[in-house]
Amino acid sequence: MGTRDCAIITGSTRGIGFSIAVELARLGFTPILNYCDDTQNAVLAHARLLQICGDTQVVQADVSTEQGAQALVEAALKQGDVAVLVNNVGRFHDKPFLETSIGEWQSILDSNLTSAMLCCQQVLPAMRFRKTGHIINIASMHADVIRARPHTLPYAIAKSGLIHLTQTLAKTEGVYGIRVNAVGPGFIDGGEYTKPEHASRTPVGKLGQPEDVAKAVGFLVSDDAQYVNGVLLNIDGGALL
Repeated sequence: MGTRDCAIITGSTRGIGFSIAVELARLGFTPILNYCDDTQNAVLAHARLLQICGDTQVVQADVSTEQGAQALVEAALKQGDVAVLVNNVGRFHDKPFLETSIGEWQSILDSNLTSAMLCCQQVLPAMRFRKTGHIINIASMHADVIRARPHTLPYAIAKSGLIHLTQTLAKTEGVYGIRVNAVGPGFIDGGEYTKPEHASRTPVGKLGQPEDVAKAVGFLVSDDAQYVNGVLLNIDGGALL
């Protein structure tokens, strides 16, 4: 792998996204950080990652829009080949269905699902040309299982849709040497809606760490996972067993 093999991670200036960027840097990829509007946090994340790997870039772009996704990928391609795309960005939603506005509904779908679709459309031509590449979609635990989720309906629909996107692209892009998989984080420490008491809802009795998700992504883009395609890897401590 060349030193200019880039890894795009959307929504990557904090939390799980930043940990994934650190892990991919450790594996030798040049991480391309992405954020939308939190400039102060982006500057800090960029500085921290430069100390770790010495070679990174941060790109401001709203990847829920076609223009934003295109701008992000074009910026990455100026740095090198896009070997990895991690669709991590996605806002959470916790509101009763009857209180959910059409604007909130569309915003959650755009943030979690449309953004992934747009970024995939942008990177796939170059990956097909190289006949290699990895796409990792960050879903949620057991997003492939249909369950009633009254207060998180648009979020749950978006994450379930992300699994269908993962499996469909895994089937169509495998012939080009591109593997597409998903990771389903559970109760991860530091998450906006993760509480200490959630630890008791897992058989292992503790919260997950952002690094746990990052290590899973690192495995999926490694040669150790060369026969892993179209899967959802749950990182949840067995929370929904």
